[in-house]
Amino acid sequence: MINIKKRIKAFENLSEYLINSVSDETNKDFKSGNIFYDAIILASQNNSWFTIENIKYAILSLGNSIKSENINEWIKNYNNLLETRNKSSKVAVIMAGNIPLVGFHDFFYVLMSGNHVVVKLSSDDKFLLPTIANKLIEIEPEFAEYISFVDNLKSGYDAVIATGSNNSSRYFEFYFKNVPHIIRQNRNSIAVLSGKETSEELADLGNDIFMHYGKGCRNVSKIFLPDNYFIERLIHSLSGFAYVLNNSKYNNNYSYYKSIYIINQLPFYDNGFVIFKEDEALSTPVSVIHFQHYHSSEEINTYINTNKENIQCVVSNKKNLPNAIAFGNTQNPGLNDYADDVDVMKFLLNI
Repeated sequence: MINIKKRIKAFENLSEYLINSVSDETNKDFKSGNIFYDAIILASQNNSWFTIENIKYAILSLGNSIKSENINEWIKNYNNLLETRNKSSKVAVIMAGNIPLVGFHDFFYVLMSGNHVVVKLSSDDKFLLPTIANKLIEIEPEFAEYISFVDNLKSGYDAVIATGSNNSSRYFEFYFKNVPHIIRQNRNSIAVLSGKETSEELADLGNDIFMHYGKGCRNVSKIFLPDNYFIERLIHSLSGFAYVLNNSKYNNNYSYYKSIYIINQLPFYDNGFVIFKEDEALSTPVSVIHFQHYHSSEEINTYINTNKENIQCVVSNKKNLPNAIAFGNTQNPGLNDYADDVDVMKFLLNI
């Protein structure tokens, strides 16, 4: 098993590489012919939802999450388990492809726990992680024995982490019922406005809504507004995100749902690139945001508790909402921000 100090050091070096690769565009080596640069271009060509700008945003966010200080603070929670663990299991990770590198933290957790990661990539995101894995092996060659990429998962694993849709999660639950597993399904995120938000906070909310075109579980799909809140203020504050229409798939979604709502004479607000519809439903199609007025904090807390299995993040500046995330930060999860609130590292250290 790779020494824990070596594991930490390797990811710290990987963090530096990722950050420098996408933030220093004057770097003469970061151009066509550079393996990582070519992977970003291939990823954007393979999946039109993956723009180069969004890929770079994801890489920078992940690189920051595994900085030295973040790893060392996070790993304190597991020192006792790490010290007593003396075996390495094979953990299959079935990755989603809705946003770039969405499964990177699972990859990180498996390797940091001393286990062997067996990755089944999504066809929508098949270039980025293998390139990062090769860089990690270049940094620390011992990782070569702990990283595998496979096309199917018929056998050869001791535990599974799988992320997919609500339909695929039912299949995963059945198929992997005889091995330790974490199975994730669709979730959405909400924002709760107090009415006292600054213009900057509302603009930051736009990042929570539109980054990756709203396709991630951490993207805000529904907004709660206090009574007598003028939604026009919110709509106007998002004007800087009209660039989403440059993506043909997003544009097609926007045009389609706008037509459907008009034909069916359903009321909605429209700012030219996103539709706001008053609706109690949590999940929305791309280009549509649901909103709902609330009367009290108790009403919000009841909604969150009732729907906690379907909510990933709550964005708000209201102090009486536990674990609320500040505006603009949903797409920058830290190492302790486990999906579905399931401690993946604890699971991995106990298999």
